[in-house]
Amino acid sequence: SKTGPALDQTHVSTAVKGSFGYLDPEYFRRQQLTEKSDVYSFGVVLMEVLCTRPALNPVLPREQVNIAEWAMTWQKKGMLDQIMDSNLAGKVNPASLKKYGETAEKCLAEHGVDRPSMGDVLWNLEYALQLEETSSALMEPDDNSTNHIPAIQTPLEPFDNSVSMIDGNSGTDDDAEDAATSAVFSQLVNPRGR
Repeated sequence: SKTGPALDQTHVSTAVKGSFGYLDPEYFRRQQLTEKSDVYSFGVVLMEVLCTRPALNPVLPREQVNIAEWAMTWQKKGMLDQIMDSNLAGKVNPASLKKYGETAEKCLAEHGVDRPSMGDVLWNLEYALQLEETSSALMEPDDNSTNHIPAIQTPLEPFDNSVSMIDGNSGTDDDAEDAATSAVFSQLVNPRGR
């Protein structure tokens, strides 16, 4: 980010304003910010959210001070679950956590060209969310949502598309139509047609 002009100024400062811990390491080498610099910063935020700690914490042991470096050592071992917020431990679908970690890792790549676009980051995070929501729905058998289909306990009988309920019905055509609709609907609701 850069500071804009004050009301009484006509120039714009080109000095980069940013917080250590979020700033793209490539910036220190090239003195140039890119869209991928923002992707790096977002990767830091992803790790802050997962681990519920700040980007930099100087009171921690040296290897833990910078969350981006520290979290990536755990991510590369496939053990992000060891450093994540204790309130989340054991409650997150492992496949979702893996996708989240991979996304953060790509954001935190050393070189900007190796980082994804923010659109790709969004797609990956949405996918991680879908993995999480799918596992949550499967874990809750009493879920009333239409996205969850419980296992069928009994084998289905072949679908009978004949409408035997209206045979011998002496009512009007409307009655016959209502009976036919009821028979078909009952087979849709109850595959046995009863």
